[in-house]
Amino acid sequence: MTSDDRPEILLIRQTRPDVAERLGQRFRLHRLDAAPDRDAALAEIGPRIRGLAVGAMTPIDGALFDRLPNLEIVSSFGVGYDTIDVGEAARRGICVTHTPDVLSDEVADLALGLLLATVRRIPQADRYLRAGQWRQASFPLTTSLRERRAGILGLGRIGRAIATRLEAFGVHVAYHGRRPQDDVPYAYHDSLIGLAAASDILIVAAPGGPDTRGIVDAAVLAALGPEGIVINIARGSLIDEAALTAALKAGTILGAGLDVFANEPHVPEDLAALDNTVLLPHVGSGSHYTRAAMGRLLTDNLFAWFDGQAPLTPVPETPARGGR
Repeated sequence: MTSDDRPEILLIRQTRPDVAERLGQRFRLHRLDAAPDRDAALAEIGPRIRGLAVGAMTPIDGALFDRLPNLEIVSSFGVGYDTIDVGEAARRGICVTHTPDVLSDEVADLALGLLLATVRRIPQADRYLRAGQWRQASFPLTTSLRERRAGILGLGRIGRAIATRLEAFGVHVAYHGRRPQDDVPYAYHDSLIGLAAASDILIVAAPGGPDTRGIVDAAVLAALGPEGIVINIARGSLIDEAALTAALKAGTILGAGLDVFANEPHVPEDLAALDNTVLLPHVGSGSHYTRAAMGRLLTDNLFAWFDGQAPLTPVPETPARGGR
């Protein structure tokens, strides 16, 4: 295959330099994020583009597909793909892939770290020491993981990895999802409010999208109760942030540890001002090791497609045949 014959790929937004380097060795790579005029670039190269490489949380919709009439595959960096219109992709016969599994352990580790930090108030204790307050008095006692019950919203790959870690800490685990799963030992609740009422830790690990938007609302938080802890490592859209902030201020729940927010990177000021929260800048998969593995999987999906093989990790809603 000569360089002129190589499939043309459009990188919407840079993920990692090694991703662009690897794609450039195999394909004719175009960088939309480097184009001085996005519309002009799409008008020029759009009809030739056969594959998209997209960063996490990048909106991909029918309007973009209209400008890429020969698009065959969208390879996305991340496990969640709620910002991609997969229904429209399926209608047009476009395959969408993502990068599950390779980040499950990293995100689950972060979830447990965030839980421990929230329950034992680790960041607050750190600030207390640095401010010199330990010289005047001991840091106040905190709540504990002992005898707690955790409810997991969404027992997918990441939810299961979180559950096994919770078991190691001696925490009782239950879950809610679209359906019960026969191969797990955890109690299933057929409603989220029922799960919250039976738990005092609620860990959000479900996919984002219209079906789950604002699903953790004021009623769920009230059911969780005054000792309740909310941990979110999924999507910020699943939690009604105004209701969460009100519940934290009123003592309806005890605390929250959040790695994701509804309008990233913007965090509501009244939420950020609360002392009973631990807030992180969406770093769940943010290690060198895991991000490198995600980048390899993104490129491997494109390599497989254009080698005429089935992609490695297609999403279930779109076709997954091999390209050519």
